[in-house]
Amino acid sequence: MRSVRARAALGATLVVAVALIGAGLAVLLVLRANLIDQADLQAEVAAREVAGQLATGTPYEDVELDDEEDHPVQVTDEEDRVVLVSKDLRAVTGTGATGVTPVPSASAGATPAPDDDDDGDDDDQDDDRSRPGRGEVSSDDPDFSDGTATVDRTTADYRFAAVEATTPDGVTLTVYAGAPLAAEQEAVNTVRGAMLTGLPVLLVVVAGVTWLVTRRALRPVEGIRREMAAITASEDLARRVPEPGSRDEIAALARTTNETLTVLEASVERQRRFVADASHELRSPIASLRTQLEVAEAHPELLDLPGAVADTVRLQVLAADLLLLARLDAGEKPGGGTVELGALVREEVSQRTGDRIAVAVEAPEGGAFEVNGSRGQLSRVIGNLLDNAQRHADGSVAVSVAADGRGVRVEVRDDGAGVPEDERERIFERFVRLDDARSRDDGGAGLGLAIARDVAARHGGTLTVHRAAEGGAAFRLWLPRPA
Repeated sequence: MRSVRARAALGATLVVAVALIGAGLAVLLVLRANLIDQADLQAEVAAREVAGQLATGTPYEDVELDDEEDHPVQVTDEEDRVVLVSKDLRAVTGTGATGVTPVPSASAGATPAPDDDDDGDDDDQDDDRSRPGRGEVSSDDPDFSDGTATVDRTTADYRFAAVEATTPDGVTLTVYAGAPLAAEQEAVNTVRGAMLTGLPVLLVVVAGVTWLVTRRALRPVEGIRREMAAITASEDLARRVPEPGSRDEIAALARTTNETLTVLEASVERQRRFVADASHELRSPIASLRTQLEVAEAHPELLDLPGAVADTVRLQVLAADLLLLARLDAGEKPGGGTVELGALVREEVSQRTGDRIAVAVEAPEGGAFEVNGSRGQLSRVIGNLLDNAQRHADGSVAVSVAADGRGVRVEVRDDGAGVPEDERERIFERFVRLDDARSRDDGGAGLGLAIARDVAARHGGTLTVHRAAEGGAAFRLWLPRPA
């Protein structure tokens, strides 16, 4: 029961079983009701036939009782005394009386019942009016009841109809005529037996078909599972799970799994490159710093203190960049505060007093340049873009802030050589520095632009590079405004 196939087969079998049982019960109830209606009709016809003879004054001994075995008859008078029974009727239940032996009746010479009873109370008058008139048979619907009758030593179940009739002498009689229920019972038993016989077979077929169909439908899932297990065991993320040719949910699952493996492979590969590049970048300043310290230990007079400090600063900056990238890769969310980019740009430029080229700022005060995010991270982005512009500019660096549709655009421009069009995406990769940058760089590790784009993406924005009007590079940072 731990497999999907077993649960699906069991569930389908239970559903079909409940449906078939409910339908079977409904069929049996409808069949029984129809058969009982037929028995009621037969009993009523037989009772009215006898009642009609009595209403016309036919003596009891001359009343014709046709088909007495199938329609036993019992007639009682107003005092529930048996006055007429079918031939060979030995016992009866479910009628007005249980007796089967006729007794002397008022119709044989007793005083007839009066038509009117002026001295009677209201109840008697109501009873008289409810009875049929002299020589009439009641037109009301008969009363029906279930009972048994023993005819010629054979006892069976019957459906009895009770019909009243008044003789010409004014005696009101009740005629009970029965219709056998054997056919109804036999039909119901036959149908019930057929259902009980066919139900298990049908349920076995449903369970088997469901098992086979589910097994066939889940066969691709088993292939996906085996391949995922093999990928886990081999740690080879270049492998992919098989994709079935169908267009169902399982095919969608396989495609999504392969897409996930592709993203995971790229992420792992990027992490491997990151670790390798970080190790390489850290090795140089650490080795340089160690060499200087070892030389200083042996020859204090040769200590290059400015160089040691520069290597230490470079190592500190690189470590900070690596830690920030690690936090970004771990999914660190930016803060939920509001940052005014115009003020942030002016503040960042005002603190850069040591830049070799003065930065021209185009950020009008009072502008609606608010965005949601981390002030520290966004300040880091602007600082990295200005550092990049300072390294590559020939004589001018400018930064502007402007509203752009539903967001805010910050653009940093320089008049340097610019970025070749085929390299405009590559420069945002980690530890990537173009040849020109390597020759002019003063120790950067190629992480500034990668950090800037990652921070922009996590703030819901973009960072792209274009050709500036001054001839150099123009880095455009776009961030959405608060909703």
